[in-house]
Amino acid sequence: MTTFRISEAAALLGVSSDTVRRWVDAGRLTAERDEHGHRQVNGADLAAFARAQVETVEGGRSSARNRFRGIVTEVIRDAVMAQVEIAAGPFRVVSLMSRQAADELGLEPGVVAVAVIKSTNVVVEIPGHERVASTL
Repeated sequence: MTTFRISEAAALLGVSSDTVRRWVDAGRLTAERDEHGHRQVNGADLAAFARAQVETVEGGRSSARNRFRGIVTEVIRDAVMAQVEIAAGPFRVVSLMSRQAADELGLEPGVVAVAVIKSTNVVVEIPGHERVASTL
């Protein structure tokens, strides 16, 4: 059974350790104490909680399931195209779009945006393992 310390759960959820502790104290997330008295969250429980959080935030209907809310950190425009970089938690998402689209959306550093990603090829990696699974 995979378990995560509070700090690890916080990093995976993109929140502070204090937030995770408050969720545990409020009964929103289940945690057990290990032999040293440290709180640990069961991996399956954390996954279910994360899924519920995503469903709460997304709201709208779309066939794209990969959504990263973040802040625009850079916009590079030329005559026709724009490159937009978004910092979404610890993740960097870069999008190439028409300059017209970037202008119409008002994309500038400091703007909150959601990168919606629909891909035909997703590579899944597990840190510390050599095996990689790819889906189409």
